[in-house]
This record gives sequence, structure tokens and C-alpha cells, in this order.
Amino acid sequence: MSNRKHLIVLSAPSGAGKTTVARHLLSTFPQLRFSVSATTRQQRPGEVDATDYFFLSREEFRQRIEQGDLIEYEEIFGNYYGTLRTVVSEAIGRGEFLVFDVDVKGALSLQGAFPQDTLLIFVAPPSLESLRERLTSRHTETAEQIDTRLARAEMEMAHQEMFDVVLVNNKLEETLTRATDLVRQHVEGSPHQPSLFAEP
Repeated sequence: MSNRKHLIVLSAPSGAGKTTVARHLLSTFPQLRFSVSATTRQQRPGEVDATDYFFLSREEFRQRIEQGDLIEYEEIFGNYYGTLRTVVSEAIGRGEFLVFDVDVKGALSLQGAFPQDTLLIFVAPPSLESLRERLTSRHTETAEQIDTRLARAEMEMAHQEMFDVVLVNNKLEETLTRATDLVRQHVEGSPHQPSLFAEP
């Protein structure tokens, strides 16, 4: 049986570097594509249905929930966002590799739905204090908002041992190299050793 994982699932506290890692992997491996989510928000000019998002009405989204077709979903600013089970199943059936950028709850839901096909990668900051420094240096949020993010980060980091791999993002270039080496094993079919903890 193949050990290749077709769902590369990235999760991390805000500011830990998850999106940077995802973009790097997508630009490095042409075999990868970003998972397209479903949403109830209004389609914006220039956006393409089934490319940027699967645009659904609130009623359609609720029906998909009732039918069990939403692996994970959440409400953000009054709109729903989620991952469609049928879309992921069809992609796996075609032998495609998908990258997900989701929270811890979403990551664990994906693993529960597709345990044989999911590689969970947690991108962790070296410490909560270093994460505070990163968030503060952005100058985009108030001290109260940063405290809220840090409280959420602490909760998310408490679940990191449930992931297959923890990448401690101390030096970004080293983290990107480790992520690339790890994903290459799956995209190119090499065996994967589970529960690999990559420390700096």
C-alpha cells in the first residue's frame, strides 16, 4: 500500500508562517494545488466559480451541511466557509495533491474524514513571546487584538502533538527547506516516517 499522502494540511497560530509555507510549497511543486473552499459570501469582480471559491447560497450551504458534504466549516463575518467532501474525494480519486491552510479544528476534521490520505503539518513559533514580537511588528492590530490571538495560539499549540509533523519556525529558510523535503517524499512517492518532529 502506498504511503503517499494526497492532502497536505497546514495549520498554525496566526503569525507563525503557515501561509508563507503554503505559498512556497505551491510554487515549488507544480503537482500541488490549493484546495478550493465553498463560501456563501458574494462573488467579487474577477473571481471565478470553482477556481477561487465554490460560491453557494446560504440555503445551498445548509443543504450540504445536512447531507454531510461539509468536512469542516466556520462562519466568518456572517458568511460561511468550508471544505466539500465530494470535491476532496474526487481530487484524491484523480491522484491529485491538495494543500489546505486551515485551523486546528479543520485539520483534525480532514484527518478524520480521510485518515489514509492526510498529512498534518503544524507550523509552530519558537515561543509565544516570539509570536507576540512578530504580531506586534506588523503594526496592524491593537494590543487587545494581539492578546486575543495569543490566547488562541496557546490553545492551538496545545494540540500540536496530534499532528504528524511539527515544524518549529525559528528560521524561515530552514523551515521552508524542511517542509519542501517532507512534501517531496509524498509528491514523488518516497516512504514517510510518521510522527516526525522537525526541531531547529
